Amino acid sequence: MVLTLPIRAVAAATPRAVIVRLDLGGRDFPFRAGQAVLVGRAGRPERRPFSLATAAREVAARGEIELLVGLEASGEPPDSMGGLEPGSELVVDGPHGTFVFPDAPAERRFLFVAGGTGIAPLRAMIHEALARPGTASVAVVYSARTPTEFAYGAELRALAAAGRLTLWQTVTREVAAHWDGAQGRIALHHLRAMVTDPATLCFVCGPHALVVATAALLDQIGVAPERIKLEDWGG
Repeated sequence: MVLTLPIRAVAAATPRAVIVRLDLGGRDFPFRAGQAVLVGRAGRPERRPFSLATAAREVAARGEIELLVGLEASGEPPDSMGGLEPGSELVVDGPHGTFVFPDAPAERRFLFVAGGTGIAPLRAMIHEALARPGTASVAVVYSARTPTEFAYGAELRALAAAGRLTLWQTVTREVAAHWDGAQGRIALHHLRAMVTDPATLCFVCGPHALVVATAALLDQIGVAPERIKLEDWGG
């Protein structure tokens, strides 16, 4: 479907990304967690893909869809989206994509590995997994360049503190004085600690190098290829 939707709100997510909420105006918008939409400024032909960062039940409850939009090096939104002022309109085409959380997974344990803004589709999947009564465990491994670039980091830490998921974060570049968490790239022992059962359904989204490396590591710890779902994304 193709909809023209007004921007309800824009909020900072990280120094390099913003959360954009689009008002559905009472319309239904069925989709599966992990899918994306093509988005562009009304009146312009260019469309860029963005993953839906919320689960379907949350979209229905709030009447809005949420996108995590990376900023250009200049700090401005992508030109195809305009200035992202509340009230301005964006054309949304979708949903699209097969990188999705299954409707009835046989697995009861789930691992989500994100790099940078690759957390967007995984956030929708995480909430979907947490809402399933048969879910036994949810683990999240999240890599970002700096401590300030964990989009939805506070939310994930709150879920971890409440015992709803296991979270491991690592910073790969600059480290601020206040950061006392892990540093460096995701390694074999990190994933081995998170995957206690090879019958774990794993989703990986992020830069190409992270996706390829993580898939190889999961293979080393015995996760079958059909249980490793991959999606390349921006950093």
